[in-house]
Amino acid sequence: MRAIKIEHLFTMEESLAAPVFEGAVYPWEVLPKIKDFILQLGPALPADRYEQKGENIWIAKSASVAPTAYINGPCIIDEEAEIRHCAFIRGNAIVGKGAVVGNSTELKNVILFNKVQVPHYNYVGDSILGFKAHMGAGSITSNVKSDKTLVKVHGDEEIETGLKKFGAMLGDEVEVGCNSVLNPGTVIGRNSNIYPVSCVRGVVPADSIYKSRGEITKKH
Repeated sequence: MRAIKIEHLFTMEESLAAPVFEGAVYPWEVLPKIKDFILQLGPALPADRYEQKGENIWIAKSASVAPTAYINGPCIIDEEAEIRHCAFIRGNAIVGKGAVVGNSTELKNVILFNKVQVPHYNYVGDSILGFKAHMGAGSITSNVKSDKTLVKVHGDEEIETGLKKFGAMLGDEVEVGCNSVLNPGTVIGRNSNIYPVSCVRGVVPADSIYKSRGEITKKH
């Protein structure tokens, strides 16, 4: 299951959250640690580049935040990020350098690596999105199973995560088509594309095109 390990999904140099991954094998192991990591890192950020805005909220001076955006801490918004009108950041969120959080997009307990785009009507909860990952308009992560049981990752083997809330792990440069649903425990390998209006569950290998559950082709 190489494709679902941290080292095969993410470029660690592309996130100030890199230290939180140390000692972990699978990316979802980091989800319960996001809050405490932000509370530790926030006060140590250089004051010449970041400002504390409210309780446990740190925003880079070069970031752009629309006046209608709502941000709840703990949260760190990195340099050159853009938080657009009516974005809703519920807390426990790290938004990377140059990332875009757009209109009616909701974040909760997430790490967005640098240059991630969630620009239109996205819900991203209990998830990690790698460098330059992009979610098309209306695509969401579903982070709780309908029967409320613990989430498993289904790939070549079944892995128990021990988590009730776990949305999706998107590797670097993943493209998710509009109005797709990434079901709990989804892991998408680097450089893969998801067709619009897809319902995705389990592991999608790196460098793949996901057309439907039974049709995943390798990129040429």
